[in-house]
Amino acid sequence: MSLNSTQEKASSPKRLNPSRIRDHLANERTYLAWMRTAVALMGFGVLILRLRAFQPPSLPRPGFGWKLGLLFASVGLLTVFFSTLQYFAVRRDIEEDTYEPADRWVILFSLAITMLGAGIIYFVFTGSINGTNWLIMSVQTIDFDY
Repeated sequence: MSLNSTQEKASSPKRLNPSRIRDHLANERTYLAWMRTAVALMGFGVLILRLRAFQPPSLPRPGFGWKLGLLFASVGLLTVFFSTLQYFAVRRDIEEDTYEPADRWVILFSLAITMLGAGIIYFVFTGSINGTNWLIMSVQTIDFDY
């Protein structure tokens, strides 16, 4: 090996992952998907809060629906925070060529969405007043006369 080729190798920059640009773009798409999810969660929280206006008048106000709506909005805000942290961590790992998928975020977010879904099911199907399901009461109060 000649001295010139050794000097060229030492002076040339470290060769980066050839799919680095694709990896960064995929990271950005994933981040934007998390942002859409966060906006949807916050919007769903607002929707739950607004649905109180359509409850039958016999339901006491404010009930506990506002807590469920607030929980959805809070999980949406946490999604923004954690997905931003994850985006920058993945970005750093791509640059350092040390990226490994993180399963903990997938598991954590899946558990959070499962709990929120269970909360909605509980809220819709067990919300009762004096033993009468409010969902059935609201369907019975709809006027079908044209």
